[in-house]
Amino acid sequence: MLFSKKPDALIDPSETLEGRDTLMPIHGVHPVLARPIVPPFPEGSQHAFFAMGCFWGAERTFWQTPGVLVTAVGYQGGETPNPTYREVCSDRTNHAEAVLVVWDPEQVTFEQLLRTFWEGHDPTQGMRQGNDIGTSYRSAIYTTTPEQQEQAEASRVNYGKALKDAGHGDITTEIRFAGDGPGAFGGALTGGQIPFFYAEPDHQAYLHKVPNGYCGHGETGVSCPIGLVQA
Repeated sequence: MLFSKKPDALIDPSETLEGRDTLMPIHGVHPVLARPIVPPFPEGSQHAFFAMGCFWGAERTFWQTPGVLVTAVGYQGGETPNPTYREVCSDRTNHAEAVLVVWDPEQVTFEQLLRTFWEGHDPTQGMRQGNDIGTSYRSAIYTTTPEQQEQAEASRVNYGKALKDAGHGDITTEIRFAGDGPGAFGGALTGGQIPFFYAEPDHQAYLHKVPNGYCGHGETGVSCPIGLVQA
């Protein structure tokens, strides 16, 4: 390991690792969904990014969701360009392990995907998820449209009420606008507000390659209400 101490907060951006200009060599199709995991994506599709702990299990959760067209794992929300898995796990990049989710809006809505996200992990744990400890395992949603941002923020309020009623603590999920268009995919294009850097090929669809592999998510068992604003 590069570092043994796991911080409980993001570090100052000036202290993050330098990274590199070289893009991760990603190609081929998703072994379950049978579509390329890099853009361009199917016409009319939408996409967003979700972080909910170890991205192996999170990706499987979404590729099993009807209406999802493409998934891929990567690193997002930090400063280090084109990081490696080892660097992200050192918690010196400020990135979260994230999942790109591309879907057909005629088959599944963003609100339904939000419900999958909230119910698929414990969003009250801060910089950890289950036994996985560190800033890279934090809960986050990176949206690509203003409508998604509004829906995500409203769902956090709604689910927070449901969790409180069930005796859980406050939601710690960060929700940020990543933007849509050039640059959303870690330099494969140019520009963008919160780039998504693809993880190494070995990590893509990992639990399809290793069906009994590790998955450290800890769901709360609390159902998430569907609807933008609920009293």
